[in-house]
Amino acid sequence: MGNFLDERLERRIVLSQYLTAIQSRQQYPPQETGLTCNSWYGKFHLEMHWWHSVHFALWGRSAYLSNTLGWYDEIFEVAKSYAATQGYKGVRWPKMIGPDGMEAPSGVGPLLVWQQPHPIFYAELLYRENPTQETLNRFGDLINATAEFMFDYAHWDASRKCYVLGPPIISAREGNSGTFRENINPAFELAYWSWGLKKANDWRERMGRERNADWDRMADQMAPWPVVNGVYVEAESVLEKDGGHPTQLAAYGFLPASAYLDKEVMRKTLRHVLDNWDWADTWGWDFPLIAMTAIRLNEPEWALEALLKSVQKNTYLPNGHNFQNEGLPLYLPGNGGLLTVVAMMCAGWDGCTEGNPGFPKNGLWNVKWEGLKPAF
Repeated sequence: MGNFLDERLERRIVLSQYLTAIQSRQQYPPQETGLTCNSWYGKFHLEMHWWHSVHFALWGRSAYLSNTLGWYDEIFEVAKSYAATQGYKGVRWPKMIGPDGMEAPSGVGPLLVWQQPHPIFYAELLYRENPTQETLNRFGDLINATAEFMFDYAHWDASRKCYVLGPPIISAREGNSGTFRENINPAFELAYWSWGLKKANDWRERMGRERNADWDRMADQMAPWPVVNGVYVEAESVLEKDGGHPTQLAAYGFLPASAYLDKEVMRKTLRHVLDNWDWADTWGWDFPLIAMTAIRLNEPEWALEALLKSVQKNTYLPNGHNFQNEGLPLYLPGNGGLLTVVAMMCAGWDGCTEGNPGFPKNGLWNVKWEGLKPAF
């Protein structure tokens, strides 16, 4: 590649492939620090499994993602018991756990829900790679039980004539954990609920079953994404500050476009994040998250601004590890997120017709790749 920025990005890409290959493709979802050292009492975080492993499918290595999914079957009854204890149908996937699936003591984990649609996302990636009855049989019941909880968890607000999430709820940002009793309708989770329920119904059709009309109705009538001062915000009824995970961007970036999206509001939101965020109050996966939104909005310069931002949480050491702080010298979700967004920057996503959509067409980038798959 032709300039310093190219070489810096290329080095991170190469080393991230190596680090995730040796640390993130075992039987269980990995810790944030993989096999190198303990983090969070040696537990892995199920919502982070997406950031650790989705890139494998986009880089033509879907077997590495598949390796970790049998474990969901192993803890199915545990997850089912969580849902039942709380009065819900289906399965509720836990957050901070060990191989047995038992939820560790936490002020956040029991109220987090953005990991819930993840198995639907993983299964859809594997079905696209191998659209066979075998794949349908492997994941069909898992997806159905996941969607059953999702439908039972949301509830109808008759005054607003829409389905809402929470309270109580803690969003993917986790910065609102102290106000979970008032939290309602986080933007990303609203979008993920709609996407997940529609995909679960697609699986029913593929398996020769009728679509669940309740799931489609909920997906089409979720609450609108919250807007304050012309930009999307984390959630309703939450005191906003410009820091933490900018998860409102995930509603279009991590996920494809939906009927709820206003692209210009999202563009303003993206620019607001880039101009105003407290970067010390972020984590390594936030930078690829921002870049995902930027490239879907046809703002490749903004994507690179995020990926190459010179701040501590976006530090990549000579060995390739994403340094966060002295107590967390490596952070694999940053590496995995980088690989996911780079695949999108090159191969695009379903419906994208532009070549290398994540790189500016200014003559400064000479991008060559092979074998990458488009995102959803």
